Amino acid sequence: MSDEHDGERADAQERHRPVLLQRCVDLLAPALARPGSVLVDCTLGMGGHTEAVLAQLPEVRVVGIDRDPEAIRLATARLAPFGERFRAVRAVYDEIGDVVADAGLDAVEGVLMDLGVSSLQIDETDRGFSYAQDAPLDMRMDQTSGLTAADVLNTYAERDLARILREYGEERFAPRIARAVVARRASQPWTRSAELVDLVRACVPAATRRTGGNPAKRTFQALRIEVNGEIEVLRRAVPAAVEALTVGGRIVVESYHSLEDRIVKRELARGAVSSAPAGLPVEPETHSPYLRLVTRGAEEADDDEVGLNARSRSVRLRAAERTRPTPEHLRRPAGESRA
Repeated sequence: MSDEHDGERADAQERHRPVLLQRCVDLLAPALARPGSVLVDCTLGMGGHTEAVLAQLPEVRVVGIDRDPEAIRLATARLAPFGERFRAVRAVYDEIGDVVADAGLDAVEGVLMDLGVSSLQIDETDRGFSYAQDAPLDMRMDQTSGLTAADVLNTYAERDLARILREYGEERFAPRIARAVVARRASQPWTRSAELVDLVRACVPAATRRTGGNPAKRTFQALRIEVNGEIEVLRRAVPAAVEALTVGGRIVVESYHSLEDRIVKRELARGAVSSAPAGLPVEPETHSPYLRLVTRGAEEADDDEVGLNARSRSVRLRAAERTRPTPEHLRRPAGESRA
């Protein structure tokens, strides 16, 4: 391997500490025990989870999905020592069905999703993800297409901005912030993240600013989710990932936002309960569950994990195992999501 690749591999390892790394590997391992098993890492990032799986489970292959070309480049360099056991695909992870088919597979034994923004995106100061660094208001995970955060701030109606901040950022002062955003853009378009941080701070009462960290974090989270369509992608991706699993396969999902976790919880619970009408004396086989929940509720990080990795403070981890094919009457057309 070249010195350049060595440097990129070390860079990726130093910049990224995966959340609940060993717990994710342990949850996936029973499904990946058979030689030749395949894991799809739907949110490859800089490859930390994938590296651990490849190192600890030497018979496993991994297909890594990411929409960010820089993540693909860095993860590929990091995982080069594993040779053909790793393959990267640039795509959005709700396209998992197509990715699996394009790999010549009918199904896979494992799926991992580590949702939200990656360390790579936060650390790249010119991308505008971080409220701690002044940068252009971009926030696109794929910088080759789509609206930027500046576009959202400069063109969305006030009521839509308020809705995004309330739903995606759980921001108590969403109407006040949206009103101020619209008033300010009438004289000066939004371009820089530091300007937005200052405006949010001015909109949040002083008593509220004393706790909970930077008051702009909820606004930045909401804009990132809107810019990248994260909620709609997730609504399509979880059922698609379940459909990509073979019987005995497992899905593990790490969420960092209550709306994300509700979507994951609902979709996994849908497969883990009977679909038969209440009151039937005998459950028809076609209505029996097709998933088994592996975690009891959502697992959280313990104090030791939070001490090592502050990002783990808000994590909610859920896992399920496929027990049989999805009944025909519960299958959804490809790409369909349910709100």
